Amino acid sequence: MKESIRTRTLQCATYIIEHRATLRQTAKAFGMGKSTVHTDVSVRLPKFDLSLYREVSAILRENHETRHLRGGESTRRKYLAGH
Repeated sequence: MKESIRTRTLQCATYIIEHRATLRQTAKAFGMGKSTVHTDVSVRLPKFDLSLYREVSAILRENHETRHLRGGESTRRKYLAGH
């Protein structure tokens, strides 16, 4: 694996942990695609840092389980704003 990809993967993983960020938020912060971030943290990361992968995986699982709540809240705010 190229060193630049390894560095990018570690940066994405660190960002997710520090900000408890979703894949979309991480992709936006780094100016890359959601699929790239997903591949980095789910396929590449466990190959060289298993403990970091476990932390990231737990956060992403939590985000996945609560996404319906965030979506409902977003819709509620939209209609309260009169739209």
